Amino acid sequence: MTHIKVPHDRIGAIIGPKGQVKSLIEQLSTATIEIDSENGTVEVIPGEDPIQSMRAPDVIQAIARGFNPEKAMVLMDNEMMMLETLDLSNSAGTPQEMIRLKGRIIGKAGKTREIMESMIGVKISVYGKTVSILGTPEQNQIIRTAIEMLIGGATHGQVYGLLEKKKQMLMRSQL
Repeated sequence: MTHIKVPHDRIGAIIGPKGQVKSLIEQLSTATIEIDSENGTVEVIPGEDPIQSMRAPDVIQAIARGFNPEKAMVLMDNEMMMLETLDLSNSAGTPQEMIRLKGRIIGKAGKTREIMESMIGVKISVYGKTVSILGTPEQNQIIRTAIEMLIGGATHGQVYGLLEKKKQMLMRSQL
């Protein structure tokens, strides 16, 4: 049994319209999901398929960290996919600094996030004090490095240069 703390404004996304998202997660994972919207906790009780049941908390965690349920569901389909969450609160001393860092990661009109997602083939969510990544361990490591560079003050150009090199390496390794 797994307990997950979920921000109140994300509970609805986990339940979904008419409970569809919750039902789909339960159906795909064989787990039972109990949601306490009062205190924002979700309990996952493993079902018949222990392997798939282990994926349910990851999907819920991904939705809780700002991914739309559709994107989070890739965790059910592909066992190579992983959710990784980076806490920005250690890097930002003030609320203004937090806004600035999140802005650097997202970019003007979402451009930076979009470029990182399309070049490396991941999904990125910036929510609250965290940045979450959905990808393979190899992809997540590349994006983590890129995000750490942005936090550290590297120019967007330097980060895109790194991503371009890493993209070539990923493509070669997949041949």
